[in-house]
Amino acid sequence: MLATATPDLAAHAAVHGPLPRPRPDDLLAAVDAAGLRGRGGGGFPTGRKLRAVAAGRRPVVVANGCEGDPASAKDKALLATAPHLVLDGVELAAHAVGAREAILCAHDGTALRQAVAARALSIAVSVVDVPRRYVASEETSLVNFLNTGDARPLVKLVRPAERGVRGRPTLVDNVETLAQLALLARTGPEAFRRDETRLSTVLGAAAHGGVFEVPAAATVGDLLRMAGADPEGPVLAGGLGGEWLVRAGHLRVADVPGVSAFRVLGGCGVRETAHVLGYLAGESARQCGPCAFGLPAIAADLAALAAGGAPAEVVARLRRRLGVIPGRGACAHPDGAVRLAASALRVFSDDIAAHAHGRCLA
Repeated sequence: MLATATPDLAAHAAVHGPLPRPRPDDLLAAVDAAGLRGRGGGGFPTGRKLRAVAAGRRPVVVANGCEGDPASAKDKALLATAPHLVLDGVELAAHAVGAREAILCAHDGTALRQAVAARALSIAVSVVDVPRRYVASEETSLVNFLNTGDARPLVKLVRPAERGVRGRPTLVDNVETLAQLALLARTGPEAFRRDETRLSTVLGAAAHGGVFEVPAAATVGDLLRMAGADPEGPVLAGGLGGEWLVRAGHLRVADVPGVSAFRVLGGCGVRETAHVLGYLAGESARQCGPCAFGLPAIAADLAALAAGGAPAEVVARLRRRLGVIPGRGACAHPDGAVRLAASALRVFSDDIAAHAHGRCLA
C-alpha cells in the first residue's frame, strides 16, 4: 500500500525490499492481468500504453507529477511521501518499454532531485519544473513544454506514444500510476487486485479534508465519511472538469470519471459553479475558438445568473452555447468546462430559477 511508503531511501528499501527486474514481456503480462489503469484522470489501460511506446525506437519515459487541477492534491502528497516508490515505477516502466531516459515533471522538483541524487539509477533521470497552469499537465502540453518551453496543448494532435519528446516515442504516465506499477511488480497481479488502493482528494465542506488512500472498492460515501462530509450532498466529482453529483454515496470512487478529486459543496451551487467557470476561462490556452471565446461566454452567463436577477434568456442562451462547444477544442479543456456547467443546470435547477428572480436558496 502507498500508505507504508516513506521519503527516506533506506526506510523505503526496508519496507518494500529490492526492486524486482522481471522480463519486459512478463511485466507487461502482469500489468494486463492486474487491470492497471492510469491515475491521471483518463483511466487508459496502462498495458496498452506501455506496448504502444515499446514498439517505437529510442523511447522516453515522462513521469507526470503536475497537478494543474487545484481540486486535486494527491500527486503532490505522493511525491512528498513516497518519491522512491515513484522512482521504482519509473525504472520499471523504462525497463518495460526499452527506454534509457526518463523525465520527472512537477511544479516544484526540489525534493525529487534529492531523491534522484540518493539513488543509483539504471537509467538517466532528469527533473523538470513545469509552470503552475491548469492546462500544463495535459500530456501534449507537457511534451510541448519539454520540446519548446511552451506549456500549451498541441493543436495538431499527435499522440506522444508516436512522436513526443524530441520526436521520439514517449510514455507519459501519472506518478500514482507508476507507484502502483512498482507495487504490482512486487506483489503480482492477484495480490495487487486484492489489495489495490487509490489516492483521492476531498476539499470544500469537509471537516477533515485532504488526501486519502482508499481501497479500490471504496464508495464515494465511504470516502466522504472519512473526510467528515455529507455522503449524499452535492459534490463536484472528477476535479474542476468533472460534474456535480448528488446522492452519489453508492458510487465506487474508482468508477467516477476524471481525476479522483471531490469538492464538497458548502454554499450556493450556482455561485460556486460561476466561480469555477471564471477560473477555467482564465486558464484557457487561447489557441482555439471554444477556449478563447466559448469559455468566457459561458462564464459570463453563469456570473450573471450567480449575481441574480438575470433575464430568462440567459439560461436559454447558456444551454445553446453548451451544445456547440464540446468536441471542437484543441484539447479536452473546453469539454470539461461544459460538462461542469451542464451538470450545474441539472443539479441546481431550482437554485438557478431562484437566482433568475434575484433570490438565492442557499
